[in-house]
Formats: sequence, structure tokens, C-alpha cells
Amino acid sequence: MRVALPHDLGREEVRRRLRERSHEIADHIPGGLAEVRSRWPSEDLMELQVDAMGQTVSGDIEVHDSQVVIEFELPPALSFVRPLIEGAVRSNTTKLLEKK
Repeated sequence: MRVALPHDLGREEVRRRLRERSHEIADHIPGGLAEVRSRWPSEDLMELQVDAMGQTVSGDIEVHDSQVVIEFELPPALSFVRPLIEGAVRSNTTKLLEKK
């Protein structure tokens, strides 16, 4: 699954907001028992691993000048809820990038 979200914040500000708020990602996953691990292998790439509901989803968030691209592979057990997950990714990533 690939979700691209436009922004007008500049790369540095997007990176700053994602770094400061990445711990909030688990709060946006239903069930309340998600474990999220993140790391930054390069300046504009944050890798994620999410464990929730007995499933593991790995992906990344790539920061560009005018968009953020979220990519991850859904396990077959979750493919039937792809539209719901895509909507949640869009909404929640937008919330993470909002100014606090």
C-alpha cells in the first residue's frame, strides 16, 4: 500500500514533527495494544514496524519537498480492510504533521 500526502511544511519541519511525535503512532491503532518501533536510516526515511492484533506490518515514511509517502505491505489477513486502513493512515499521518 502506498499513500502520498501533500504538505507545505518543508522537509526539515516534517522530519522534526515526525521525530517528535512518532511515539504517538501507537495511539492511532485500534485495540490499544500496538507496539511501534521506528528508526531513521537516512535523513528523509523513517522505517516502521507495527505489531498489533497478532500481525506485523513493516513499512516506511519518506519525506519529500512537497509530500510524505507512506509505504507498507499489508499481511493477507488484513487485506480485506485495506480501504479502512488507507483512510486511517491518511487521517492519522495528517494529524501527526499538524502543529501542536
